[in-house]
Amino acid sequence: MSLQLGDIAPDFEAETTEGKLKFHEYIEGSWAVFVSHPKDFTPVCTTELGSMAKLKHEFDKRGVKLIGISVDSVEDHQRWKQDIKDVTGAQVNYPMIGDSNMTVAKLYGMIHPNASGDAKGRTAADNATVRNVLVIGPDKKIKLILTYPMSTGRNFNEILRVVDSLQLTATKSVATPADWKQGEDVIILASVSDDAAREKFPNGWKTLKPYLRLVPQPGVK
Repeated sequence: MSLQLGDIAPDFEAETTEGKLKFHEYIEGSWAVFVSHPKDFTPVCTTELGSMAKLKHEFDKRGVKLIGISVDSVEDHQRWKQDIKDVTGAQVNYPMIGDSNMTVAKLYGMIHPNASGDAKGRTAADNATVRNVLVIGPDKKIKLILTYPMSTGRNFNEILRVVDSLQLTATKSVATPADWKQGEDVIILASVSDDAAREKFPNGWKTLKPYLRLVPQPGVK
């Protein structure tokens, strides 16, 4: 299954470190960041899960729920949580899905549909493609898909930046330029005519090209 931006994130039911969870019920009315890992007790992922935990308060402020998944058992996750705390100083404070039979990984196209074998017999290299980040909106549609190699740890400050952009651009008729950060100028959508833009942005804008009009971020004084 190949998921695309704008698709409804597939629903599923699974056991997690915080009990049984129905995915659509879990994210109901919220944004979600869904992060997958190829194997418990792997070095890069250990640092990543700690980084997510340290930034959970920032995701909470934005109305974003965090959830992790690894192709391992919930019991292994519970043991791994102690290693994560030992290494990063952070207690995992969001649910981690147990996916020993790779059902969710296959549902989301993170692993080959013909992959087989018990999780305990599979190595991280076997599961190397289970390295995705998905941002899902309150409408349950996929807004972002990133896939990382096992050798490169994810930058969760960048994921926060993307969430800021997605939440802003979902309602304000703007896009964000390269390297944009919260509070900086944004781009008026090309689909918004100058006449319509005058109504939306009465204080005016800076025209760099006819198709590139910069305006202060809406809501920022």
